[in-house]
Amino acid sequence: MERALSIDEVDQVYLPLARLIQLHIEAAGELHHRTSTFLRTPGERVPFMIGLAGSVSVGKSTTARVLQALLRRGGLEVALVPTDGFLLPNAELERRGLLRRKGFPNSYDQRRLLDFVHALKSGAERVNCPVYSHQSYDVLAGEELVIERPDVVILEGLNVLQTGTGRERVFVSDYFDFSVYVDADEDDLRRWYVDRFLRLRETAFQDARSYFHRYASLSDSEARATALGFWNDINLPNLLENILDTRERADLILEKGSDHQVRRVRVRKT
Repeated sequence: MERALSIDEVDQVYLPLARLIQLHIEAAGELHHRTSTFLRTPGERVPFMIGLAGSVSVGKSTTARVLQALLRRGGLEVALVPTDGFLLPNAELERRGLLRRKGFPNSYDQRRLLDFVHALKSGAERVNCPVYSHQSYDVLAGEELVIERPDVVILEGLNVLQTGTGRERVFVSDYFDFSVYVDADEDDLRRWYVDRFLRLRETAFQDARSYFHRYASLSDSEARATALGFWNDINLPNLLENILDTRERADLILEKGSDHQVRRVRVRKT
């Protein structure tokens, strides 16, 4: 559940961003065509891949959906893939003692995610990816999202710009043609996270099927304390240890103010 965007913000921020991305898509297509002609190789089309990163509660999902809609208006087929589906199932996270580290890099099936983006950028006709349910707080066994040769793929998640520190030589971010980081001050992120938890307590948590139904009956003070506990124990450490350092790797940074509106756009010079 995220804030609805104003028409002015869409016109002043997201429409120009979509146009900038379209310019990159056109340039990539032209380079691909010229290279294929020069090498006399088949010019198979592969998706233009956008990585979209940022903290919990910053508004990544909203940004991704708006970009998807605006790029579709330009006649492009755009697939939106949240990396939540690549989280390890809860049973496996529990077995590894990682359930309270969900969202940290080691809570994902990194190999499956890497194989997924590799298949897309290799021109595979049909690629499947797992689906995550925020209601059950788990990957849905047996359910998959099918991606069939779109023009653009937006891969949205906490750690998509990360490179790692181990022996890995290839990273998901190596496959991106363009990347966006949605940024905000730490105090604002904490406040938005708590506010969202309070709203969900009144809405989604009321559903008895929700993993978080146990929190539906909390008082305001109890719910606020619970949300702050989750933020301080899980989301803030993940932000400081794994997410924030990837910000400067992005091609474009959207900086949000305390009202959740974008106040500044930073573009990496090429």
